[in-house]
Amino acid sequence: MELLGTTLTSTYARPRPTPTNFLPAISTMASSYKNRFPHYTLSHSLTLPWRPSTYYKVASATPTLAPLTKSAPGLNPAQILSFPANRTALFTRYTPDDWHKSNLNNYRESESSRRSAERLRVDTSRLIQEKDQKTRKIQTDTSKDLGERVNDIAFWKSEINHEIDQMIGETNALSEVKRRLERALAETEGPLQVAQECLYHREKRMSIDLVHDDVEKQLLQEVDSIKSCQERMRRHLEKVSAQLASNRAAQHELERDISDKQAAYRIDDKCQNLRNTSDGIGYYRGVERVDATISIPETWAKFSDDNILRSQSERVASAKLREDVESLLNATSNEMWNQFNLVNVAFTNRISDSADAKNKLQSHLAKTLQEIFQTEMTIEATRKPQGTNGPNEGGQTRLDERTRRPNVELLPRYRTITPGAGGP
Repeated sequence: MELLGTTLTSTYARPRPTPTNFLPAISTMASSYKNRFPHYTLSHSLTLPWRPSTYYKVASATPTLAPLTKSAPGLNPAQILSFPANRTALFTRYTPDDWHKSNLNNYRESESSRRSAERLRVDTSRLIQEKDQKTRKIQTDTSKDLGERVNDIAFWKSEINHEIDQMIGETNALSEVKRRLERALAETEGPLQVAQECLYHREKRMSIDLVHDDVEKQLLQEVDSIKSCQERMRRHLEKVSAQLASNRAAQHELERDISDKQAAYRIDDKCQNLRNTSDGIGYYRGVERVDATISIPETWAKFSDDNILRSQSERVASAKLREDVESLLNATSNEMWNQFNLVNVAFTNRISDSADAKNKLQSHLAKTLQEIFQTEMTIEATRKPQGTNGPNEGGQTRLDERTRRPNVELLPRYRTITPGAGGP
């Protein structure tokens, strides 16, 4: 412990030269105020801020100063030394030049640090402004792109909705044609059954009436015509069913596309109206990792365009098939009606011929019956006994009397001889 009244031995350290381009930390954290001389353990004075801790070392024990009076106990005058007595302490202090140079060095370092900090602050401000302007420009461009994207999505939505409406109308029309075709196919069973029953009943004709006449030919042709019409209707019915499946598949693709478009429209419209002050914004990890191989604007537009083209192609095929079915219905209807009329004409002619033959046969039958009746009456008349034998007796008497004629007058029979005529 040093004696009171003597100057404390000063402990100092010579700091390392600091480069002129040294930039101090601009952070306000406590870590930025660390000791610039880490190889010395220098204490800091917290109670006396005016006392620099760079050049002085605080004593390990602080002496208690007492008044220099006689009444002061514990103070030995022998221990009080005069100031010039400790001359060795004079050679351990700095000179005024060193002190001024140290201050100037500190001033220059402070000024250099301030200039560097100012440049850094200006550069940082300029960078912040540039980035802010660039960010605002990017946000503006992004909002513009989102607006264009929303318009594109709205355009394709309208196109797809229009095509869906057209496809729904075409599908309904084709379904109605299918129902008509099925009903027409079912209605052909009646005429076919009638024609077959006619052929079956005509097989009951007997004898010479079991003839392969024009009616039978027309009935067979009607059966073949109805079966041919039914076969064509079934083929077209299969085509209609396949076309309906194709229409529904194209409509399903359009509906799935419009569903995706609606979701994308809702999201992009929300993103377009989103601002930096909007609620719900935040940081999301990994959002910048977008798979660019999924879709690009060209393939995106081509996808919807292909769906629309496919739907239009299916609609054209469906319309053509509807026309074919309408033509088939008209053709089969006309064909069956014509054949039905031919069969009726053949039946009418055959019935007329049969009625004429029947009438003639009935007439001949009546005449034959009349003749039979008259013959029977004659037979009965010949079999009826006579009331007298006068004619028989008279004839025999005449013969007997003529046998008595004389000579040449006995002729075998009586004949009138004309004068001048030859012969016996």
